[in-house]
Amino acid sequence: MLRVTFQGHSCFTITDGKSNIIIDPFLKGNPKAKAKPDEMKVDAVLLTHGHSDHLGDGIEIAKANKAQLIAPFELAMFCQSKGASVHPMHIGGSHDFPFGRVTLTIAHHGSGWVDGDTIIYLGNPCGFVIRMEGKNVYHAGDTGLFYDMKLIGELYPLDLALLPIGDNFTMGPREALKAAELLSPKMVIPMHYNTFDLIAQNPQAFLSRLPGAIGGKILEVGDSYEL
Repeated sequence: MLRVTFQGHSCFTITDGKSNIIIDPFLKGNPKAKAKPDEMKVDAVLLTHGHSDHLGDGIEIAKANKAQLIAPFELAMFCQSKGASVHPMHIGGSHDFPFGRVTLTIAHHGSGWVDGDTIIYLGNPCGFVIRMEGKNVYHAGDTGLFYDMKLIGELYPLDLALLPIGDNFTMGPREALKAAELLSPKMVIPMHYNTFDLIAQNPQAFLSRLPGAIGGKILEVGDSYEL
């Protein structure tokens, strides 16, 4: 059994009872987060891209846990330069880790770290398909809608899709509904909304419009979903 716990914004922890991973750990500086970076006990840190609300505390958590940090190549190399142990990957690639299999998918977004007046380019953003305990979980990262989501759903039948709905920087609810239709997962959990006023949304209104065959669940920060 997998337990997926929402840590706020786009951050989730996933455990099968043996291994623990964290995705996009934006905790410090997140007004909605309850957990602190030093409370995270994980075996791997997965980063979809280099924006501060996704890279967040990833390097700190990876170093504190002596955990492997998994990210697209350029972002991984940046994290390595800061002292993290990394496993670089790239779009379309898959790799088997002790906790499960990770596949990187495309995401239409950006990836850069702001350092004073300089933006450090960190390569392409990504999404993840994570296979643990025979279940496929798709974390879309920050992305706009793209038709190849249909291929993701066909290649990796999804038990759960974590989809951004905040609009402005990512898909809004209308586009995320189409994404759900293309992906055809068993369950959708919305993310990347209501952290800031600019991405305020009504998640219940979004879920009420999902196609009938697709389930939906709202997770409050700290809540879990088991599959």
